[in-house]
Amino acid sequence: MALKFWTADVSNLSKNEVKKRLWEELWLKADIASRGVTISNAALQNAQVGDKFVEQNLGGGRNHQLSIGVELPGCFFLPYGLKIPFTWNKSSPYVVDFVDGKHYLTLEDKNLVPIRYAPRPKYHNQKTSDGIPLKLIGPGDFYDRNMTVFYSNECCYIERDEDCHFCNINYDKDLYTEKYGPYWRTPKQIAETVKAGFSEGVADHVTVTGGVIAERRELEYYTDVGESIRELLGVEAFNGTATVAAPVDFDNIPKLKEAGFRTTAMNLELWDKDYYKAVCPGKARNSGGWDNWLKALEYAVEVFGWGRVRSNFVPGIEPKAKTLQGFEYLSDKGVVCNFTTWAPNVGSALEGHRCPEAGWYVDLATKLAEMWKKAGFTADIIHDASGAATLSYDIFRIENDYFDILGAAGIKQNQVA
Repeated sequence: MALKFWTADVSNLSKNEVKKRLWEELWLKADIASRGVTISNAALQNAQVGDKFVEQNLGGGRNHQLSIGVELPGCFFLPYGLKIPFTWNKSSPYVVDFVDGKHYLTLEDKNLVPIRYAPRPKYHNQKTSDGIPLKLIGPGDFYDRNMTVFYSNECCYIERDEDCHFCNINYDKDLYTEKYGPYWRTPKQIAETVKAGFSEGVADHVTVTGGVIAERRELEYYTDVGESIRELLGVEAFNGTATVAAPVDFDNIPKLKEAGFRTTAMNLELWDKDYYKAVCPGKARNSGGWDNWLKALEYAVEVFGWGRVRSNFVPGIEPKAKTLQGFEYLSDKGVVCNFTTWAPNVGSALEGHRCPEAGWYVDLATKLAEMWKKAGFTADIIHDASGAATLSYDIFRIENDYFDILGAAGIKQNQVA
């Protein structure tokens, strides 16, 4: 389903002028990611969130404050087409307001730009054959062309008090169980959700993820999920990413591909081993530790192919130079690294900490986009491995002419398949 996400008139702008506007929006996106955004009562009352437009799922996850009982937007779009995830911070200087019948992003009471919210997929109103709302299983996004399935709301690292310090998955489990219930999504539920999202044209890629579980249980689960999706879609393989902990038994990695997943992800999080041990104690002491995670990623490239393996990082905790070393090493090995701006989550061990400023992240994202280009990764490869419009992916698309707004300016653009 082709949708237009930009509203600006670019008919009289040159290619360089359009790119300049896109870069301005990217800096704004980076600043909002760091400082958050809030919304006025007038804007919230007129936003039609949860009806016509996409709402945050399961409390948002990245908000600076708890949002139970408040239906907030999932994201919004700037005039030239960049998507801004809604990271709620009541004390942010950025405010979404409703002025003269339009929604605006404001800064210190000054209207910056008009915005639009993301259209809500129809399948979000549907339920599985056993009555579970599909939006709680795998919310989708027309813009990213991606669905993210959260198969569980718990992580086994809590058993030894070894949660990653930036993560709040186990806190959220306790917090939102009363409203949404504890859950473990069945393969059939996931397959029905994926089919609904793919059939509507919302997405062409699905990421399956959740908290860390025992290796054998994880492999069996992903195998069942893959087989269920293949059966319901009527295909031998599908554009999906299996997000797993690095296995100790590398024979398990080919089995994920045999299950039908096009890509896999093992999120290393941090490059410096000492930071890794301190911040990710569960990952450092299980699954073979940091060295095994690295070897597993390299072996996964041999199995899935160049650019078919992803590893997310959480930049802003270790020195930037260390993160860049990891990006460069893994990119040269065929691994697609990616990141979102670190938002110190409510309920995590690092709640209340501050992430770096916008310029820090823009510099990091620019360097990563350059590494992607050097490694020969295309927009399609990055999309299939990652599925999200991160700062790096935005920069990659700006600099390599992938934004469809360029076509409206009469400029030849590249296409994401």
